[in-house]
Amino acid sequence: MQRRTLIAFPLTLALPAWAHHGWSSFDQNRPIYLDGKASKVAWRNPHAEMQLELPADGLKLPADLATRSLPAQSAPVDGPALLKAAQLPTRKDRRWEIELAPLSRMNAWAVPEIKVGDSVAMLGFTFTGEKGDAILRVEYLFLGGKTYALRSSPA
Repeated sequence: MQRRTLIAFPLTLALPAWAHHGWSSFDQNRPIYLDGKASKVAWRNPHAEMQLELPADGLKLPADLATRSLPAQSAPVDGPALLKAAQLPTRKDRRWEIELAPLSRMNAWAVPEIKVGDSVAMLGFTFTGEKGDAILRVEYLFLGGKTYALRSSPA
């Protein structure tokens, strides 16, 4: 009887790698304020995403931004300092890719699902030196007169 040897080779699949950025990819020393209208929304994991169209007449920091009240969250974030340090982006893109939080966290905060055409404002972080794509990772979301802290769960 002849013995057959079965050799197993690891099977690797080529799957598309979707860009997902941890907080360390972003310049957390320079909070950026954006507002505009949602032009595309993907309410899914690993995190909700949207495309934001900035106003044609340009961005302005709201006069009350530094004094807005912020909800308590489980992550140690110095929200008042971030609001005081907020600035506008230097790049001139009219369209930004926005990274929100995972759906479980969006649900924990009871964030209503953003729809195309909704007005939304946010404070977050982009890449150091605003290099690369116009992407903002949201720390605070201002929607419908409420503020949502997206770094962690409600405290």
